[in-house]
Amino acid sequence: MRGKKGVDPYICRKYPYSSPHFGGIMANKYFGTDGFRGEAGVTVTAGHAYKVGRILGWYFRTKSGGKPRAVIGKDTRLSSYMLEYSLACGLTSSGCDAYILHVTTTPSVSYVTRCDGFDCGIMVSASHNPYFDNGIKLLNDRGEKMDDEVISLVESYLDGDFSAFGGEDIPFARGRDIGRTVDYISGRNRYIGHLISLSTCSYKGLRIGLDGANGSAFSIARSVFDALGAKTYVIGDKPDGTNVNDGCGSTHMRALCNLVKENSLDAGFAFDGDADRCIAVDENGEVVTGDEEMFIAANYLKSRGELTGDKLVCTTMSNGGLIKSLALRGISAEICGVGDKIVCETMAKTGAALGGERSGHVVFSKYETTGDGLVTAIMIMEELVEKKCRMSELLKGYRALPQISLSVPVTDKSAAMAGVDALAKRLERELGLRIVVRPSGTENVIRVMAEGESEENCALACKILSSKISAD
Repeated sequence: MRGKKGVDPYICRKYPYSSPHFGGIMANKYFGTDGFRGEAGVTVTAGHAYKVGRILGWYFRTKSGGKPRAVIGKDTRLSSYMLEYSLACGLTSSGCDAYILHVTTTPSVSYVTRCDGFDCGIMVSASHNPYFDNGIKLLNDRGEKMDDEVISLVESYLDGDFSAFGGEDIPFARGRDIGRTVDYISGRNRYIGHLISLSTCSYKGLRIGLDGANGSAFSIARSVFDALGAKTYVIGDKPDGTNVNDGCGSTHMRALCNLVKENSLDAGFAFDGDADRCIAVDENGEVVTGDEEMFIAANYLKSRGELTGDKLVCTTMSNGGLIKSLALRGISAEICGVGDKIVCETMAKTGAALGGERSGHVVFSKYETTGDGLVTAIMIMEELVEKKCRMSELLKGYRALPQISLSVPVTDKSAAMAGVDALAKRLERELGLRIVVRPSGTENVIRVMAEGESEENCALACKILSSKISAD
């Protein structure tokens, strides 16, 4: 069973870590769980981007003792060009060379950063947010989310704190020390070649739907799947700067579901604005969530002897049915807080080869140091081809129980959380549920999730909690 028709297929179970506010949000002022994000020109401005470039250029120049190199990618938002050039200006004025990948995915920036020896990587994107938002994601030289101490230094500089520089602003580079910008589209092309090389199978004869979300993957996804022999049907591939994630992509699955059903396709894959997420669709047009993708991937890796310790990492928001279903296959789960950075850190600590989130952030440590929606799609396709079956058959043995999730818009996340934890704990006891309430790390919303054997109790708990949050 994959859950009741029409029910968000995430379920309930009482975990020892169950706590409404478990695994929430980084305490940084600007950088949340996935970068510095907000309305472009208001919360995230060209001035902010320039300062981020300035401080990163200074930091890595001081650290290296020579001229550092940073690589920059962006998604298709109208404001991405503004932020990209502002970052490049800040970097070069501090003596750092800026290599420009142009429109590309966040995972490609991670790949190029670690494989081509860059000091850091920067991605301009607000991921799954609407076009008027944008953000800045920072990656270290290993292609991982930037170290917290560097983030703290960046935030201090954004606030005008020059204490780390003797009380004065950092100096501008002069003469030969001034940085330059370099067109680096070749790096993106190598990343595409890397993706193609991951497949050991031909997809010839398979009909695959792709939804690029009018974002970073709009052309890359087609290039990869065409090269692997699939007959591709592509939507969300006409970005105009204002239509990223607009009724398409991994947060709006109806369009891809319809595409798969209307054209009798074998499978479909939807990506978000920067393509670090992937949500799949089976041959029946049914959504295959990130939890279900991890179930498929865990079984695939175990069958190949590549699932280290027969375990994976997932978050508090994952379907309890995922843990129970995997346990029946001899696979255990390490539970961590929300955010792909936390997932990756937990994977590194535990030695897990696989980890992810129900949102479609899935990490294969053999191939990457961050979530990559295209790698996820390829890994699912590998098992589909090797087993010569339908995608729905890959979920045999997976059972999901009801889970209801809501996002409640708020103005002040801290104020909105007042008294909510106590209410959530009471509802857990009275209704026999597992409840998670947490501030989003990327948007001005409070996430509410309730799991239980009773769908009605889940709905009731979410209604009570959202009313409490909205009232505050």
